[in-house]
Amino acid sequence: MSKKMLIVCYSWSNGNTERIAKMLQKATGADMVQIDTVVPYTGSYDDVVQQGQEEVQRGYKPEIKPLDVDIRNYDVIAVGTPTWWYTMAPAVLTFLHQQDWNGKIVVPFQTHGGWPGHVLADIANACRGAKVACDMQVKFDSNGGSHLETPEAEVEAWTLTVKALL
Repeated sequence: MSKKMLIVCYSWSNGNTERIAKMLQKATGADMVQIDTVVPYTGSYDDVVQQGQEEVQRGYKPEIKPLDVDIRNYDVIAVGTPTWWYTMAPAVLTFLHQQDWNGKIVVPFQTHGGWPGHVLADIANACRGAKVACDMQVKFDSNGGSHLETPEAEVEAWTLTVKALL
């Protein structure tokens, strides 16, 4: 019996995390949804970076829009996030805390600009009861741009490893 997979990601400035999620979707044929905050981030890139730092430091979980899927219908859930101050984006934290992870396989992946921090461990800790597999860090350029620095072949090899879970 094959497993059913869902990719859930949050992507903010350049769509880097969404880009990796779409590569994974292409390889696996999984369903995909994006996390979105009810109140959008506004202002300059620097304004949002500052707001994000404050939110991360106080463990803030912003309200997110309901997803039009039920993760109970999936066996494997890939969770993608940009790195915000060495951890996941606050919207991803909100999502993770809303779910029951018992019996699920979670595939955490992150995008970062050279400071991966402890994102993957934080996702694993938030998904109590899940088996964590095939975690991945994908590096983009360090000045907030969209230039992929992790070799694309490495990302493609990871997508095939994830596909093997199904």
